[in-house]
Amino acid sequence: MSELAIVTGGNRGLGLEVARQLARRGLRVVLTSRETAAGEEAAARLRGDGEVRALPLDVADPASVASLAEALDEPVHVLVNNAGASFSGFDARVAERTLATNYLGAAAVTDALLPRMPAGARVVMVSSGMGELGVYGADLRARFLAPDLDRAGVDALGREFVAAVARGEHGRLGWPGNAYRVSKALMNALVRVMAPALSARQIAINAVCPGWVRTDMGGAGAPRSVEKGASGIVWAATLPPGGPTGGFFRDGKAIGW
Repeated sequence: MSELAIVTGGNRGLGLEVARQLARRGLRVVLTSRETAAGEEAAARLRGDGEVRALPLDVADPASVASLAEALDEPVHVLVNNAGASFSGFDARVAERTLATNYLGAAAVTDALLPRMPAGARVVMVSSGMGELGVYGADLRARFLAPDLDRAGVDALGREFVAAVARGEHGRLGWPGNAYRVSKALMNALVRVMAPALSARQIAINAVCPGWVRTDMGGAGAPRSVEKGASGIVWAATLPPGGPTGGFFRDGKAIGW
């Protein structure tokens, strides 16, 4: 039986194209969507490309994440954490909502599905160039890059950001004034700290920047096609055994944190 791939946020944009490309490579694909009807419609559009089905998932809802894990009764070989959001405005509530979806949601889905992932499986976090650390204060950059940073430390950084925004002190403390940017930096940090333990299980985990892509979020003026943006994600999702892990990539090439 062919490998099973899960693509979150797969009903449109990058997620839909990633699902298409994986199906064309012969993987069996489950695409997820917060709205059941939208997911079913998307899966129907791709059935000429291969075996594709849809399941409901709200990555920010723990009960929904648990239901997805329970619905899968076979090994999961590929997980693409693509679901994400960018909310208008900037305050503590926006920061909290953004991190709940883009960082904590991806982490929760990964945690829920890892027990079903065998040796040779691949986890891909769909990140962004906005997750690079160049705009952070020096002290924060050092904390993100610290060799002894662990999962609890990454979570703590996220909480500190939300609290700093609530106090109006994020700029003074070296945080950017953009919650989406911080959510992707946290996602990248999660990849780095999870990689050693997953490597011991022969599971690869990597972050991928698809570039500025013509999607609903990227806008019609973005320079990259959806197909091109998805190709780098698919590259990481189909790495052979012994391939890179714990890295940040664009178009299959390592980029800086």
